[in-house]
Amino acid sequence: MFTPSRQDARRFFFDTWAKHQAGQPLTDLEQMTLAILIAHPEYHPILDNPARYLEREWTPELGETNPFLHLGLHLAIEEQRSIDQPFGIRSLYAQLALRLGSEHDAQHACMEALGEMIWHAQRYGGGPDVNRYLTGIRQRLGLDPEDTPRLNPNEIPD
Repeated sequence: MFTPSRQDARRFFFDTWAKHQAGQPLTDLEQMTLAILIAHPEYHPILDNPARYLEREWTPELGETNPFLHLGLHLAIEEQRSIDQPFGIRSLYAQLALRLGSEHDAQHACMEALGEMIWHAQRYGGGPDVNRYLTGIRQRLGLDPEDTPRLNPNEIPD
């Protein structure tokens, strides 16, 4: 499994942006990433200055949002949606996009549910709970969480 460092992940965003600016061809993953970068013009000055921002810390205590974490969560949602993993995310995402009026807003709703699942796993131990994640998305759709199909991690389709 590939586990990039913080600098590797940030360089990926910087490099994708630089390749786009230079008109160079992009891989499929870079094209997916570029769509996210374009949707966030507030981060373009950061992407234009890797030397200044590669090591920068953003602290929530000061009310700061880490742009790379934000972009990375968008990318995670897009990757999940593209392969429908966890199973059912593609359908829930489509429903959210219709209800909220935009794919960007649907991504943010999924990101909130993903963040809650990660927080819960960190706070109480154990690994990520896909059922908690999907239930969080269903709640954002106004669906009854009790009606959420429960997935057995050993039976999740490929």
